[in-house]
Amino acid sequence: MAEIMALLLFISVCLVLLTGYPVAFALSGTALLFAFIGIITGTFDTAFLSALPNRLYGIISNMTLIAVPLFIFMGVMLEKSKVADKLLDTMAMLFGSMRGGLGISVILVGMLLAASTGIVGATVVTMGLLSLPTMIKRGYDPAIATGSICASGTLGQIIPPSIILILLGDVLSSAYQQAQLEMGVFAPKTVSVGDLFAGALFPGLLLVALYIIYLIAITFIKPGAMPAIPKDELNISKTELYIRVLKVLFPPLFLILAVLGSILAGLATPTEAASVGAIGAMLLAFSQRQFTLKILQQVMRNTLRITSMVFLIFIGASLFSLVFRGFGGDEAVRDILTNLPGGVVGAMFTVMLVMFLLGFILDFIEITFVMVPIVAPILFTMGIDPVWLGIMFAINLQTSFLTPPFGFALFYLRGVAPKEIPTSALYRGVIPFIGIQIFTMSILVFWPGLATWLPAVIYGN
Repeated sequence: MAEIMALLLFISVCLVLLTGYPVAFALSGTALLFAFIGIITGTFDTAFLSALPNRLYGIISNMTLIAVPLFIFMGVMLEKSKVADKLLDTMAMLFGSMRGGLGISVILVGMLLAASTGIVGATVVTMGLLSLPTMIKRGYDPAIATGSICASGTLGQIIPPSIILILLGDVLSSAYQQAQLEMGVFAPKTVSVGDLFAGALFPGLLLVALYIIYLIAITFIKPGAMPAIPKDELNISKTELYIRVLKVLFPPLFLILAVLGSILAGLATPTEAASVGAIGAMLLAFSQRQFTLKILQQVMRNTLRITSMVFLIFIGASLFSLVFRGFGGDEAVRDILTNLPGGVVGAMFTVMLVMFLLGFILDFIEITFVMVPIVAPILFTMGIDPVWLGIMFAINLQTSFLTPPFGFALFYLRGVAPKEIPTSALYRGVIPFIGIQIFTMSILVFWPGLATWLPAVIYGN
């Protein structure tokens, strides 16, 4: 009976979320309703709810999570400082004279924005507003133009420093310690946000390289799909262009490298590096003459709104997790995964498939806080590496957010794309990039060292 209640709880939450009801309240409200029913029917122990205050205190006092509002502030400030506008214009001048140059520029700028903001929606919308009209005006195939923008926008899932990796790192750290304690290891190893940042570096850069290789290949297969900008329209000498590239590219690149480098080198914690990033973003906005009291107020409001959403979902997910465990849901999931044919491979494939499908209806924050704490400890007891698992989760969700017809990135771009671009063009455009991401996950399956080698070298794990 209790396991059936756990299953009904999970299904009910998914159904409520499909109605568009706010996620945090859907999670907590549905969980409380089922807890009440469980108390009446004698299938739920109220002791699980008594653990909620400790959970909430742990969330609020978690030093790692302080990095979240700081990184959000950094990303929003860089967005308001018009860095993306100048980067895209400069990259277009640098690569525009070659076929596919605008597309390559979009991928590279998307990579830099991903490392700066770490917010998929913000990157897709920004790139859509800035680059899509120009690409269409220059004769780009709408499918290739929209596909490039969506793919570059979702790089925020995997390119460090990423908010997603911070949240995932915190959840995986707790799950990894829990799994080791269950296995009788009373001096458990840890996995940190820095481990995930280091592990995501090579897979993220590989994705960028594969995107660019795909676009270059298209210029040979369909030359008319991505025409070059005539050289006489660029109207700038090579010397002036190189100077402009240095002036525009160096400040944000230096800021990203300073933040990420300080974490990887062990000079700063993610929280300390995020504070440096927030100050650096303000200085960068000031140098661009975009730092005013009005802009600062807008940035602080946006930061507060996004941060509040993240932590409210975290609290709702904690309540859901306690009630789900109270009904024995975690044990039911453990039994299912351990008895699947194929052992570890079958369990991993099932988890990845379920997570991929959940990516159609849930954002990465909900999946990280709801799904990962349930399945990660089980997978860790099977011997799966935590860093490798985190990177696989991130790329899997990135793929889910691109996949028609429910991919979040498609919804974001559809909202700002011109009406004359059909939705079918968006769908056709992202399919090759989905294939690239599946190919990258396949490489990680057969070559886990792509994700685990750098953290082992840096941190000795």
